[in-house]
Amino acid sequence: MTSSDPATITAILLAGARPIADPLATAAGVPVKPLVPVAGEPMINRPARALLAHPAIGQLVVLTQNPEYFADDPATAWLASDPRVRFERGGKGIASSLLELMEKADLPFPLLMTTADHVLLDAAMLDQFVAEATGADIAVALVEKTTLLAHYPQSRRTWLKFRDGWWSGANIFWFGSAKARPVIALWQDVEQDRKKGWKILSAFGPLALVGALLRILTLRGGIARVGRRFGLTARLVAMDQAEACIDADKPDDIVLIESILAR
Repeated sequence: MTSSDPATITAILLAGARPIADPLATAAGVPVKPLVPVAGEPMINRPARALLAHPAIGQLVVLTQNPEYFADDPATAWLASDPRVRFERGGKGIASSLLELMEKADLPFPLLMTTADHVLLDAAMLDQFVAEATGADIAVALVEKTTLLAHYPQSRRTWLKFRDGWWSGANIFWFGSAKARPVIALWQDVEQDRKKGWKILSAFGPLALVGALLRILTLRGGIARVGRRFGLTARLVAMDQAEACIDADKPDDIVLIESILAR
């Protein structure tokens, strides 16, 4: 699929809140992090516009515990009035909310999921991800450490170390068919440990864990191996743009993002 293909992808934009108060939201005086201003507007606006502007996206589902926050805010009310946007209520966990949404809403595949704090998401990132993820049952976007540090050496990320590099998530996911459901269910089991790489790897079996620790597995090979375990095609999309893994997670991130947008 390319950017000229018909709008067939369902985009899911995660705009929920954690169980505890988010420091960015508290500091900004807003009820949830997606409403925190970045470069003069709520951070959710930029990824939402990027998704809706992409010709391959047919509809946008905003998944959040509190749709009313966005409808009541003048700066985000446009989302509630756009006919291609619909709000769905989520729960506490991303994976559990996604599984519930897939069951009750009967969303058409493929699904592309990203987050409201992915402020720098743009057409080029979506073009690359859609092109490389198409045909897979599940795909995940990552950025290799050298790609990021070549442009933003001051940026701090969480890295997973493999033989083919150090990788950080870019918060873009692809679910190409219903075969992805068992992997999402596994994600649900380890979701609380998503920042602890070894626990995530150990959920895929001791071979994956030992292989990662000894650096005898590439991440590309590991993801493909996980796919075979579940009887599906799983794919890593190594993003070309360093900005793909810079999200608005900390005050320093917002300063960096605003400087990038100002350029």
